This record gives sequence, structure tokens and C-alpha cells, in this order.
Amino acid sequence: MKKSFTAIAMLLVSLVLVISACGSNNGGNNAPAATNESTKAPEATAEPTPAAKDVTLSLRHTQIKETSKTRLGILEDVVKKTQDENPGLTFKLEGIDEIVNRDQKLKAEMTAGNPPDIFEVFGGSDLNLYVKAGRMLDLTPILDELGIKDKFASLDEFTVDGKVYGLPFGGYSEAIFYNKKIFSDLGLQTPTTWEELIAVADKVKAAGITPFALAAKDGWVNGMMWNTVMERNVGIDAINKLVTGEAKWTDENFVKGFASYAELVNKDYFTKGALGLAYADQGAQFLSGKAAMVFTGTWDANRFSGEEAGDLKGQIGYFGFPSIAGGAGDQTSINASYSNGFGFSANLDADKVAAVKKFIANFYTEEVQKRTLVEDKLLPSMKLSDLSGVDPLTTEILTVMANASSSWKAYDAIVQPAVGAEVNVGIQELIGKVTTPEKVAAKIQAAQEKANAAQ
Repeated sequence: MKKSFTAIAMLLVSLVLVISACGSNNGGNNAPAATNESTKAPEATAEPTPAAKDVTLSLRHTQIKETSKTRLGILEDVVKKTQDENPGLTFKLEGIDEIVNRDQKLKAEMTAGNPPDIFEVFGGSDLNLYVKAGRMLDLTPILDELGIKDKFASLDEFTVDGKVYGLPFGGYSEAIFYNKKIFSDLGLQTPTTWEELIAVADKVKAAGITPFALAAKDGWVNGMMWNTVMERNVGIDAINKLVTGEAKWTDENFVKGFASYAELVNKDYFTKGALGLAYADQGAQFLSGKAAMVFTGTWDANRFSGEEAGDLKGQIGYFGFPSIAGGAGDQTSINASYSNGFGFSANLDADKVAAVKKFIANFYTEEVQKRTLVEDKLLPSMKLSDLSGVDPLTTEILTVMANASSSWKAYDAIVQPAVGAEVNVGIQELIGKVTTPEKVAAKIQAAQEKANAAQ
């Protein structure tokens, strides 16, 4: 059975394919006629309206890159609307690098107990730690009050023991974007098996083109393709069992997963000097035509279908990662979830909680979600009834997601952060060709056992 994300994707793509403009029925004015003076009820004597309280909310976001301007603009519009509607309410926005926020600043603030009032946070293992420390505001009663809990596609990664502690602002999937022109010029078809992928990569390489763009300086970037290669070999259940100790990184199928990824490295399918390149360089290589493919998340779809794409605009496609024969995983599954969202501090007083409700009510609407989908190409975290205006690449992405047999969340939302960090280091060592799959597995297993013992 397909998981909820795939079912939502099927609904979305169906709407894209069949949607037609329907005139709204404004139906005339049915309001009752105004009463005359003789029948007007006497005015009630009202108490003077109390002055609005001055409330300031700090809000940290990570939309600081050139490619994030659209998303930041939408956030700023919501902030302005909320301030305009609530005199005395002020938001102080702080933009910060995503990696710095996740791995350094927010962790330190959570330890000290002084996070921002509103902040971007990853669901899954990150959130679980902060909930355990008592740092996250329980949003369950707020969602019930606003009546929006059932409007989200999935709140799984922000739910702990049945309570909701954060709200995703968008979804994603990870697979392969490819240059349709290069594929056409070389007579290539999108591969569906590992053997076909190797054959395609060999032909691309023989033509003097890098098969896969890669910027490996930031460990999480490498983890994307590796994550899917590993899932194909072991299955998502095995990855979940690492945290309970029922599975080990040194088990045979896990070592095979590292070996499969190392095969791509050793065949020189990735960008030369990738370990010295920052994430932005990865998309630049792809858009310049120097690489035929790139494995990344759908958050890059905006970049790949915008003005930066240049002559490649409309020439970029998306396909799911191929199957690996003999693998224990779901061979047509996709890494897709709702991990990026907003969290709220447990330190908020009653006035700030009231202001937070205003922000949530304005940010989490179908109108805002539609804007993020159409303008920013961010997959909506809420269910939409109107998908008009969606561009062809986004439609292709939704089709791939709808055709996936299941979906699963990323490894760093499952294993403890310390283990995820060790995974990132291990993959970089494989890319640098300074170690072996067996040694990487052993080092990560040692970190896993330490993290499990600390639970």
C-alpha cells in the first residue's frame, strides 16, 4: 500500500491534469434589506476597547540565499499582514544560514533554554531531542482551536507521543533531475535499473560530460543520493531498526549499500574536486551543461525552471532512482516527506501565544500554500483544491511521486544527530577514496551504539 505522501501526490497530479477554470458563483447579494430608523435596535452601551498590547516576536528563518528570495518574500508578506491586522504586534526577523542554524546556533540555544520565539526546525530526530528537553510549544490545542490539523498532508515528523510540536511549511522529494537535451543528443533513455544507470553514466562520461554534478563540501548533500542507494539495498525498516539496535550498520546489506555508492565514486561519475565545492556549485554545474544529471531535492526545482536555467529552461526533467537487483528495499519507492517547518518556543507567555496563533492562522492557509507551489515550486504541506498555474517541471515531479510505490523520510530524520554527522563524514571519506565501505560501516556503528546507549 502506498504511504500517505504518495497518495497525496497522486491526488495532486490528478488535479493538475484535469483541473479546469470554474467560475465562482457569487450568486447575487442575498443580504437582508437595511432596516429603517424606526425598527433599528438601540445601540448597546459598550466598554471602551482596551489598548492593544505591545508584543514582539523574534522569528528566525534560513531564507538568505539568492534562490530563496521568493520564499522569503512570501514570509514577509504574511508577517506584514499579521502586523497590520494586530496593532502593537511586531515581528523581528533574523536570517541565518541553514547549516549554522541547525547544527550550531539552535542546538546551543536549546541547551541554554533560550531559543527564538519562532524558528525554522527539522522534524524527526532533531525535534524529538528538543521536545524531550521541554523546549517546544505544544501546538495541539492551537491546531484544534484554529481547525486546521486535518488540512495538513502529514504532521508525522512533528508529532511526538500524539502531540504536535511544529508545522511543516512545505514538502519535498529527492530523485534525479536530468538534462533532456544531453539525453536526446546521446540517444539516452531514463534508466530504471542500476545496470541501465551505469550504462547511461558510461555513455555520458565517454562524451566528455560529467554524469552527476556533485558539491560534496557539506556532508548532507552527499547523503541524499547515498540515502536512496542505501534504502534500495536494505529497506527503510532496517534503517529504523538501527535506533533500536535490531539492525547494525555492519550488517551485510548495509555494507552492500556503502559498496554500491562507492562504485559510483570509483567510476568517476561525480564532479572532480567535489569535496571542495559548496552546495550552490552543484546546481551551477548542472545548469551550465557540464553535468547531465544531479541528484537533489525538489527545493531546487525553482532554480531549474527559472531564469537561471537559461537555454535549459523547459529542458530539465525528473525521474526516480533506479532499482537495484537483489536489494531488500522497496525498489520503486522515493524519499519524500515534510521535514522543514516552524517551531515555537515553550517559553512564550500568554500574550505571545496569542500572537503566535495569529501568525499560524495567516501563514498556514491554502492561499499561501498555493503561492509557495506556483511561485517557489515548493511542494505544499497542506491539501490544495486548486493547482492551476503549476509549471511542467513541477507536474513531472508530482507524476514521479504519484508513481512511487511508497515514500519514506530521510536517514537524518531517523538516526540520532551524532550518527547522522558520522554518516556524512563517512560518505565524504568514500568520495575522497581514502577508506573502504567496511571501515565506514564500522565507524558509524560505533557512533550508533553510543547514541543508542544515551537514549
